[in-house]
Amino acid sequence: MNQKVLHAEYAVRGRLPTRAAAIQKELTSGQSYPFSQLVFCNIGNPQAVGQQPLTFNREVLALLTAPHLLAKAEQLVELGLISAEAAARAKEYSEKSGKVGAYTDSVGFPFVREEVCDFIETRDGVRPDPSTVMLTNGASEGVRLMMSALAATHLGGQVGIMAPIPQYPLYSALSTLMDSELVGYYLDESQDWAVSVTALEAAYNEATKRGVKVRGLVVINPGNPSGTNLTSKSLEQVARFAAEKGLVLMADEVYQENVLTEHPFRSMSSVVKEQKLDVELASFHSLSKGFLGECGVRGGYCVFENFDSEVMQQMVKLKSIELCSNTIGQLSVGLMVRPPSADAAALYAQEKADVLGSLRAKAEVLRSTLSKLEGISMPPIGGAMYAFPQVKLPKAAIAAAEAKGVAADEFYCMQALETTGLVVVPGSGFRQVEGTFHFRTTFLPTLEQMQKALDAFAGFHKNFMKQYA
Repeated sequence: MNQKVLHAEYAVRGRLPTRAAAIQKELTSGQSYPFSQLVFCNIGNPQAVGQQPLTFNREVLALLTAPHLLAKAEQLVELGLISAEAAARAKEYSEKSGKVGAYTDSVGFPFVREEVCDFIETRDGVRPDPSTVMLTNGASEGVRLMMSALAATHLGGQVGIMAPIPQYPLYSALSTLMDSELVGYYLDESQDWAVSVTALEAAYNEATKRGVKVRGLVVINPGNPSGTNLTSKSLEQVARFAAEKGLVLMADEVYQENVLTEHPFRSMSSVVKEQKLDVELASFHSLSKGFLGECGVRGGYCVFENFDSEVMQQMVKLKSIELCSNTIGQLSVGLMVRPPSADAAALYAQEKADVLGSLRAKAEVLRSTLSKLEGISMPPIGGAMYAFPQVKLPKAAIAAAEAKGVAADEFYCMQALETTGLVVVPGSGFRQVEGTFHFRTTFLPTLEQMQKALDAFAGFHKNFMKQYA
């Protein structure tokens, strides 16, 4: 087997979730635990833990996946089963060859790519060329395409991709698979996980001195797992650094609707244009996050800016190897970037507000509960769906973990799982400053589930710290 496959790791589906799956089976078979159900906070999978899909989007998809229903759409509207706008949108997409069972252009339905451009123009004030847009199976596919293209081993040294630490394990796993190196630049936890030029320079210089050919720079905003929403100043610093070093800038912006700060989300594309920077930029978005939470539908897009036309031809070829991304995901991207504006608009707006309001309330419950616990510290949650609190583990706990041959934060999280049923991810899976220990948690389960699990977790933490004091 390819040894890179063996060495690749993906923490959000690692040992903790594997143990949780085993406990789930044991609970079903009647085995007793201190809890009756697991609360999954290990992965950003909203609909798996209670979030409902938006009515308009699913009505359109239902009609498109069942042509016999689309043929009777007017009757369904008269019966009050679907909105007239959903019927009209489904008919429009169908007439534009939006057939879910047929291959599309490798880069995706042209009309959906046009809608993506409309969305970006509304957001940023500048419309991209549709030829620079690719529809992908979630944002992850776009990231993989870009990192595949950057993994140029013929350059005389190992290729390096800069990414924030703590980082989303997609980037480290892909770096391993492609025989590249993840060059981590550390976010400043004391400054609410801000990025600094000093950290960027330090990471870049250390890698290049070892002969690493640094070729790309990833910025995740809002941040996963850090839960931060970077300021315009920070984004400008990152963009200028990439331009100065000749790096391809990769903007992971899948949480752009999940903002909890007073300052709004700002796209990297708008920063690059405002600063008039000559830098290649690939921006990624997805319908898995935000207020849609359509993770399993696997839809997303990538926009390429300032790339040479010959490079774009090769990117299209790379995308063509997979024929096309799934059609339901592509159509769902159209629904994401072009929400309803007629009879379905009011319900859509209410459902959106309910989801985002609930996330804000649960983030506050998480913050207020954890910040009161001795030995746990965490910056304010500024965005995305996560928090990355630090735990000051006692020396005895660290020693006990070493004796078992596991990371100290994994030791802590595993005991939390087996005591409370709360499933989180150890910080070591995201990388962290040496000597510090964290865990990543979502705040996606229902408010009732979150409150119950956090109350149990608070009791566990106090007992754990006392036991290993």
